Amino acid sequence: MITQAALPAALAFIMFAMGLTMNPGDFRLIATRPKAMLVGLAAKLMLVPLAGLAIVLVWRPSADFAVGMILLAACPAGVTSALLTHMAGGRIALAATITALTSLAATLTVPLLVNLGLAVFAGYQQAVEIPVGRMTLGIFLVDAVPLALGLLAQRLWPVAAARMGRIARPLATLLFAVIVVGAFFSQRQALIDHVGDVVPASLALNLLAMAGAWALGGGLRLDLADRIAVVMENGLQNAALGIFVAVTLLGNHAMMVPSIVYAFVMNLTAIAFIWAVRRRTAATCSGPPPAAP
Repeated sequence: MITQAALPAALAFIMFAMGLTMNPGDFRLIATRPKAMLVGLAAKLMLVPLAGLAIVLVWRPSADFAVGMILLAACPAGVTSALLTHMAGGRIALAATITALTSLAATLTVPLLVNLGLAVFAGYQQAVEIPVGRMTLGIFLVDAVPLALGLLAQRLWPVAAARMGRIARPLATLLFAVIVVGAFFSQRQALIDHVGDVVPASLALNLLAMAGAWALGGGLRLDLADRIAVVMENGLQNAALGIFVAVTLLGNHAMMVPSIVYAFVMNLTAIAFIWAVRRRTAATCSGPPPAAP
């Protein structure tokens, strides 16, 4: 189901849909809300990769799964993060901006961290060819370019872009689900054989990323809406990009297994987080009954 032609095309459409539905003015948040933006970017570009490295060093999975975990941790925010941020009552503009910037940064960060993972964990007793240029170009073409085209379409044809966006965003979410399910079925035996290795490690990475982002936002006194956005951005990874890099650019199907597992895990924990935050917000809004006169 996942082919070298269909997978990059689907991912490119997902990123284009994100650009169509994102407000270009969101990028002004870099200047108007620098604190929340810097916290979100620092957590995404530093905290999550470090958590992924820590998980690999502690869990010590096989070399392919270790590189797959590093790849997953290097990926930008997931395509559904803004939607789930909205459902949790977070600041959508902040989430969308972090998603866009980390997606653009992935052109550099993913090849850098994946090549580090390949050198450290997959260099065991054999030479490993690291396609740095091909990987960087591939990510740029399926990630940054479609996102920029979506933003450009908004600027040049705002009415048409808005109409397309209303169709493209749910279709992109459906495509993401198809990619994950297709990858799951293509690698179901590997998942069954290594469920004890990959599932706990993926869950640990997800919980570390979300808890770390929540603690960092609280320590730096971000308001609740900003903290929710930062947590969602750090807990939700672009697993489709992880699958694409593993299958199309590295030619290693085993390396996509952590991304497949994480795609399921992250949505379950995101739903639990939304429920907890909304329950907390409802309790705060109701407050204690007024005192009798």
